[in-house]
Amino acid sequence: MAKIDQSDLFAHSADRDTGHSPLADRMRPRTLDEIVGQEHLLGQGRALRRMAERGEIRSMLLWGPPGSGKTTIARALAGTLNAELENVSAVMSGVKELREVVARARELRNYHRRRTVLFIDEIHRFNKAQQDALLPHVEAGLVTLIGATTENPSFEVNAALLSRCKVFVLKSLDNAALAQVVETALRDPERGLAHRFTTANNVIEAIASGSHGDARRALNTVELACDLCEQAGETELTIEHVEEAAQHKALLYDKAGEEHYAVISAFIKSMRGSDPDAAVYWLVRMLEGGEPPRFILRRMVIFASEDIGNADPRALQVAVNALQAFELVGLPEGVLPLTQTATYLATAPKSNAALTAYGAARKDILDLGPLPVPAKLKNAATNLNKSLGYSKGYKYPHNFDGNYVPETYLPDALTGRVYYQPSDQGEETVIAERLVRWRKRVE
Repeated sequence: MAKIDQSDLFAHSADRDTGHSPLADRMRPRTLDEIVGQEHLLGQGRALRRMAERGEIRSMLLWGPPGSGKTTIARALAGTLNAELENVSAVMSGVKELREVVARARELRNYHRRRTVLFIDEIHRFNKAQQDALLPHVEAGLVTLIGATTENPSFEVNAALLSRCKVFVLKSLDNAALAQVVETALRDPERGLAHRFTTANNVIEAIASGSHGDARRALNTVELACDLCEQAGETELTIEHVEEAAQHKALLYDKAGEEHYAVISAFIKSMRGSDPDAAVYWLVRMLEGGEPPRFILRRMVIFASEDIGNADPRALQVAVNALQAFELVGLPEGVLPLTQTATYLATAPKSNAALTAYGAARKDILDLGPLPVPAKLKNAATNLNKSLGYSKGYKYPHNFDGNYVPETYLPDALTGRVYYQPSDQGEETVIAERLVRWRKRVE
């Protein structure tokens, strides 16, 4: 008689007894039909639905925010294929674990004619060696890879592996989908709360809107709120229970990932587009999400020169003063000079003339190399310098009317080249008129 592995027996028993599992784990959809949201991928006739119906699941990457259903979709797809699902965490696993998975997949294919779906959570954390070790087995079809990531895969997954995977973009769940998730959990007799609690629609809507598109967060809030309700000897779930349960909720803002770059980009573009309201919104979004204020202040100092420049020379002064003010007062009062500066920059006249002038001059330097300095511009500090013609012919502007004299200061090969072209905004209009007069006199 075969010996029974008691550890496997206990593990199997624990898998069947879900009563003590978190609500979010118990309510995880088991089939594609149970998944709420992501209709653009799973609706009738959509890409993932068609693949599942044909039984032709290809290697793919599921890119989406937390709680959008990446793991759930992977499990459901493996179930439709009756395939073996191997779970690997990019944080906990290395090349050794990958080789073990590959060996099991090969044995399953050769002896049992079954496919293996390899699900890698947080695949963006796999290093190059791990991705390279995985590549030949994905390419040969030994495993069907489903990778989940919250980061842009084009930045985090190497090109060879990325080219062999179809990327599907998941969206945050809308409030209607989240409300459906909550309602199902409250009434489900098998895995949910089996009508043990009653609640009003506005409570469900509050849970949905406070979950920021994350089904897991919604279910965790429900579970904790119901625990609080039960501890109080009550059966009606109220707004007060939900608020107490969700008081520590965090904004969706990854200071090192995709969301970081998306929000700072929105902030810069809002100021560039002269929209102070949007600029303030994105500013507060960053601050509440834990972005270091000095990072935001540095970006505003750069913006003051890059997008405003001489159209309003005070903008740079305002930005630098805000940085100094924040160093003086810190948080929380420091949010006020940040907000003042963001609104000032957003409403200032715009010019990128400083940026384009630098870019044009840099191009000439890279293309033409270090052209010689004209002799008349060199300092004649010694008799030798004078004998070589240094400073000969130089005209001192202060010796002429208006402290200006027509002269050329660029290398001879660049005579007549124009880099700085003031805009028709703000104070640059005055600068532009002055330059037109000067440049005509030079010509």
